[in-house]
Amino acid sequence: MSAATVSKSVDKQALTPLELEIMQVLWSAGPSTASEVVPQLAGNLAYNTVQTMLQVLLRKGRVKRVAEGRAYRYRAAVTRERAAGSAISDLVKRMFGGSAEAMLLAMVDAGQVGAEDLQRARKALQAAEKNAEAAAKEARG
Repeated sequence: MSAATVSKSVDKQALTPLELEIMQVLWSAGPSTASEVVPQLAGNLAYNTVQTMLQVLLRKGRVKRVAEGRAYRYRAAVTRERAAGSAISDLVKRMFGGSAEAMLLAMVDAGQVGAEDLQRARKALQAAEKNAEAAAKEARG
């Protein structure tokens, strides 16, 4: 698969800022109709715009819907954590050539990550390594 093909497939699934804002509403408020989403969004977006964006999210598999009278009630089909993981993965691939280390160093250089953050990350990595080792031992029998 060429780099252009990979980029297009990643971009197709990436959430736009407006899609993300709509997803934030669904994650916070739970299943909602388009008319319930509209007042919770920043700016003065038309109902038709929100309805169109919900249709796009449906095609992307990010939301599911059920008929409710003449409207549809939409719910998030992916967790906030999974969407965040996808967005971070996309960022690492596009901005840092796939290097999480380069991203982390850029965040340190930009003052986005401090010593306390790095200490918590170190502890989380150590715990993840222990869990992976335990799982590998259990798999071996």
